[in-house]
This record gives sequence, structure tokens and C-alpha cells, in this order.
Amino acid sequence: MQRRELLRLLATAGATPLLAPLLARAASEDSSWQAEFEASNAPWKLGFATPPGDLPLAPAEVRGRFPDAVAGTLYRIGPAGHDLGGERYHHWFDGDGMVQQLVIEGRQVHHQGRYVATPKRVAEVRAGRRLTEAFGTVPPGVEPPTSADSINVANTSVLPLQGEVLALWEGGSATRIDTRTLATLGLKTWRPDLAGMPFSAHPKVDPDGTVWNFGVGSSQGLLALYEIAPEGQLRRAAVVPVADLPMVHDFAVTERHLVFLMPPLVYDGARKQPGTSFLDAHVWRPELGMRALVVDKKDWDKRQLLTLPAGFLFHVGNAWEEATPKGARIHVDYVRSEDASSVFTTNRELMRGRRVTSPEPHLTVATLDLGTGRATQHALDFAAEFPRIDPRRVGLRHRSVVHATQLMKERPGFGAIARTDVETGRSQRFVYGAQAMVEEHVFVPDGRRPGWVLGTVLDLARGKTVLSCFAADDLKAGPVAQAILPRALPLGLHGAFVPA
Repeated sequence: MQRRELLRLLATAGATPLLAPLLARAASEDSSWQAEFEASNAPWKLGFATPPGDLPLAPAEVRGRFPDAVAGTLYRIGPAGHDLGGERYHHWFDGDGMVQQLVIEGRQVHHQGRYVATPKRVAEVRAGRRLTEAFGTVPPGVEPPTSADSINVANTSVLPLQGEVLALWEGGSATRIDTRTLATLGLKTWRPDLAGMPFSAHPKVDPDGTVWNFGVGSSQGLLALYEIAPEGQLRRAAVVPVADLPMVHDFAVTERHLVFLMPPLVYDGARKQPGTSFLDAHVWRPELGMRALVVDKKDWDKRQLLTLPAGFLFHVGNAWEEATPKGARIHVDYVRSEDASSVFTTNRELMRGRRVTSPEPHLTVATLDLGTGRATQHALDFAAEFPRIDPRRVGLRHRSVVHATQLMKERPGFGAIARTDVETGRSQRFVYGAQAMVEEHVFVPDGRRPGWVLGTVLDLARGKTVLSCFAADDLKAGPVAQAILPRALPLGLHGAFVPA
């Protein structure tokens, strides 16, 4: 592709909302959603309540002692500002982002939470009402978005990079956050011509520190690719065309390839009418299957497409590749559901205080044979979400994946944390109990031990969030240390640990 044409495509992409969106419906009953949520007697709705403001630094009650290897800060983020001016969003993923930090020092843990001061949030709080379409809701009387960053809520994940934390969203710029105060420092622009380009919420960091990421331009059929040096400077960025480009939330890297599993939830521009949300402009096309796009890391023009049975996914665990006489064979584990009903229904109804079930997501291992063009997969026999691995094994052969498991009948979410061997299927778990809602847990390496698993749950019995630390090789023994925070935090999405 000629450089002039590349820049034209990048500029076109940066001028429009580029999300591979997840969400929502035209809002005809905004006030009733808030009333229904308030009237719900579901105890779990505590996790979807809106904090009225920032959460100041406060100590936690610590039981036990956190190991030296987990001395540092666990940053987490998620949707928190779900309602404003008496109107409630219609999808969990729409809420204004709130970044959390849990500072861990042996027998002391302190917590702080602050809303990300995106231009969208600042303007709407000042006005006392919603001003633009959200990722998943079209409130009455709002203006259509003028750019991706005009609806950027910075609520999905975080990337610690060169002394800052980047708050990430699906379809617009990363937002810079001060690591100590959590103050919002402004949007991150990797290069002037990339301003406003989509920078996804799931970058991958190679063992050498290289950062890989992507962004999706659904309406243009463009996939943006990024390579960033360990020092934080952009090395390369480009866009590649992808026919029937669907919603892509996560991806994987191997030593030599980028791997995108593309569910058949495809944007249809003809459906995007005034008052229609991005999600309702998508159509489920199972005849496409689950397409696997494999891109050569060194030459992004070298791409191969393979096909798996149709299914839906949010998250990928890891991928690695092996050499065969016919070419590379890639193994990738991900969390697969039969369809996208969790996006269309389950994560909407939470905003009313209602629980609606969807097909169970299962940890699934796919094999992509680049030499033969054949793709196969097998699912492990238990529910899973939020897969995380030892960060030193990104793109390399791994065995263990840490993930949430055990869906609960009486409330949304999961009740246990597990560590599963993706090659043998053997798994160990710790069950938090009937009153706990499990969030993502991360793996923290320890050079002298097998490592640690660190994560949070919302304890409905206490009405508080609890941070737990486990020995990675003995989850079933229970936490070696816990910190009971002085408050309940909004249920979040993703996080990252930064050693002291």
C-alpha cells in the first residue's frame, strides 16, 4: 500500500466513530430504566450502582500478610457512572470509567478510585444530563457523535506504560492517567495523523516489552495495527482492509504472528439510522463462521484467513506456535459462547436490576494449521471468563490459565477462581461462596516461587469489595492474605499489577 493511500485511510478512519461496538438500543424509556433499577430488590445490583463521586484514599482491613512479590499497585477499571440526571444507561458497558488503585505493602492496603475525566464526562456532568450517544444507548435529545473520542468513556482496561497508566476503551484514544493521584492527564496521541484512531482495550506485551495493539473501524472495514517499543515510542501503525469486519474485542500474539478470532457479529451500515444504536446496526451471520485472521508480525501484508465453527467471544487467553514440516501451527485459547446474546440482552438487563441468562462461555483451545489451512478446536467442560496468564509467557508456550468460573443461578457473574491446564484440562479452584461476585484475577510472577494470583470480589454479605492473594500452585488452599476495603466498588472489567 502506498504511504499516501495509507494516510488517507487513517485520516478517514480517525474522523468517524471506529468502534467495533458492543451495544445498545434507542432510548425510549430512559426514566423507567432508572426507576426499575431502583425498585429491584436484587442484592447484586450493588455492583452496578453509580458512585456519586470520586473515592478518596482509604485504608483496608488486612488479614494475613501479602507476599513481598505483590508489593505494588493493582490498577483496575470499569464502567461506574451508569446514571445522570435521572436517566440510566441501557448497557453495562456504557458507564463512565472509574479507575481504581489498590496499593499493597505487606500488612497494609490502601484504596483510591477516581472517575476518568474524559471530555464526554466533564461536559455531561457540567450539563447535568447526557449530551451524546453512548457506546450502547441513544438517550433522547442527544446529538450524534462527531468523533470516536466524543463518546470515549475510558472504561475497559488499563496499560501501565513508561510511568503512566493508560485507560483504554474500544474505539477511541487511550487516556493518560497519573499513576499516583489517578488524575486524568489527557488523551494519548501516538502520532499527529493518528489522533482519534481506535486503540483497543486489550494490547499485548511481548516478553521483551514490545506492545502490540489494534483498533477496529467497523463502518470502514478497516483494522488498525500498532507496534510500540518498550520505551513507549510508536514503531509502526497501519490499517488493513478486512471484508465483513465484525466486532473484535481481544486478540493474541505469538512469536511471529498476530491472531484475531472474528465472531460473525457484523456491522451493517444500512441499519444505523437515527436513534439506532451501534449494536442494533450489527447482524449475526453464522454462515461466516468464526474466522481466524493471522497476520505476520514483520510484514503486515502477509495475512491468512482460516475458519472455525461460528461462535462468539470477548476474551483470548494466549497463543503460541510450533513449526511443522508444512508450516506453522498456532494454538490459541479463548472463551467461547454459542452466540452473542450476552451482549444484546444479558449486559443490558443488568441496568434494570434484572438477570437474564445467556449461553455459558467455555474455555476453548483452537489449533490453526497455517500449512494446511485447517482450523479445529475443543472446549473444556466448565464455564470461564476473564482469562489471564503469567505475563512472562505472552506469545510463548504456556500451560496454565487463571480465570473466573462457576456461574451462579441466583445472580449474574461467577463464584469461583480457577487455574486450568489448557493441555490436560486439569483444573483447581477456590470457591468464594454464594455471596461473592468474582472479578478478574491476575497472575503475579515471583522468581523464587510458582507465583501468586491476585484479584477482587464484591462480597454482598459484607457490602464491601475484598482483595485476595493466593499461591498460584494451590488455589484450593484459599487466600494467604485478604484486604477488606471500606466500601463496595462498582464491578469492573480489567486490571494490571505494577510492582513497587
